[in-house]
Amino acid sequence: MRKEYDFTDSVKNPYAKHFRKAVTIRLGTDVIDYFKSQARETGVPYQNLVNLYLRDCAHSGKKISLKFV
Repeated sequence: MRKEYDFTDSVKNPYAKHFRKAVTIRLGTDVIDYFKSQARETGVPYQNLVNLYLRDCAHSGKKISLKFV
């Protein structure tokens, strides 16, 4: 390995906007249990399932409907 590298001619990664970003969110234990059970059935990690579901909601333009009783 070199001691120093020259990055003056480097180019930004065009795919960087598609990378994942770690965030902290609070989910109910019932929600986590649901996605974990789906993960066991499908063999897909539950974090990926949550991401896929939220991506589907975002891409299809689903709106949140809240009703307080």
